[in-house]
Amino acid sequence: MTSPWIVKFSALLAAQGLCVHRFEFSYMAARRNGGSRRPPPKAETLTDEYRDVVGDVHGRLTATQRLFIGGKSMGGRVASMIADDCYAARTIAGLVCIGYPFHPPNQPQKLRTAHLADLKCPTLIVQGTRDPFGTRDEVAGYDLSPAITIDWIENGDHDLKGAGRGVLEDVVATCGVFAGKA
Repeated sequence: MTSPWIVKFSALLAAQGLCVHRFEFSYMAARRNGGSRRPPPKAETLTDEYRDVVGDVHGRLTATQRLFIGGKSMGGRVASMIADDCYAARTIAGLVCIGYPFHPPNQPQKLRTAHLADLKCPTLIVQGTRDPFGTRDEVAGYDLSPAITIDWIENGDHDLKGAGRGVLEDVVATCGVFAGKA
């Protein structure tokens, strides 16, 4: 949650009038505080932690505020795993994933998309066309819900690098438009 990319992205969202709550999973906090750099746990084991954060944030909203959940890479994946339950409970209004990890790099046969086929929650995925976790050509063949909109960032990698100047500002604008429509 303290990476320069996330800090800048959050600041740009806030500058557009969107309230942002950043958090990190406990395994990331442990890493940042000197813990081991083991591989991350399975995404499925992080859903309860994410639900707890959603419940806490939702409990602090005013009657006119709407909550969108999401994240970058695995954070977005975990958010997508709880999105339909939260949406059905009217806890959230939508989901935004930046750099969704459709599959591990160089392993396109190991898809992480089964739950995305029937997703009901309005969803925006912002993905670079050169993302090793899912390129435009790969994703075109996936069975994805019509509730999902994908905004492709030309020449962008997993961190949207290579897409040129101003791309982050454009992504923030796209997120703002999505939040206004959902």
